Amino acid sequence: MSDAPIPAVAPHWPPVPACYGWLSLDRRGGWRLQREPVRHQGFVAFLNAHYGTDGSGAWLVRNGPQKVFVALDYTPWVLRLETDGRLTTHTGADAGRIDTVHIDDEGNVLLHAGCGIGLLDDRDLPRLLAQCRLADGAPAGDDALIALLAATAAPADVPAVRWRNLAVQPIRRAEVAQRFGFVPAPAPDPAPGSVP
Repeated sequence: MSDAPIPAVAPHWPPVPACYGWLSLDRRGGWRLQREPVRHQGFVAFLNAHYGTDGSGAWLVRNGPQKVFVALDYTPWVLRLETDGRLTTHTGADAGRIDTVHIDDEGNVLLHAGCGIGLLDDRDLPRLLAQCRLADGAPAGDDALIALLAATAAPADVPAVRWRNLAVQPIRRAEVAQRFGFVPAPAPDPAPGSVP
């Protein structure tokens, strides 16, 4: 979100309801408004600049007093592996230091970085996998990567696959949101007395 200071005396804004179900972030870091891709570069820049979390794990874009909650196709960040080796977020910011690398049961690569948990854009997956190594420094071939995928179901025998000296750890997709503390599909609290 914008680092602009909040004025000491905020303008008086009328109460504005939060917005749910309109805005989403796809698996390649593209914004979607009611499932349609957002193509206007000015609007994309606005969304990128005002994207952040509410502190409880839900992600949103602030539009003045209104909070527009974002449905996530997977993680709050989508990461790109740049040709110079840097990792950037879908907003164009540097992802920060990488702490952990995971591969899920669907073959997705997730990286926990300074920005938080992010899904590697699938267009960069071949390049990252080509950089993976076994304990002896040899390239991690298909057999090792398939064994790593199998380890998400039965973690007894996990092959030692590394990327940039970080162990690639198996994880189940169903566990990702809870483990990394984000809400993939924010929804309003039910009205008092209603049945969810």
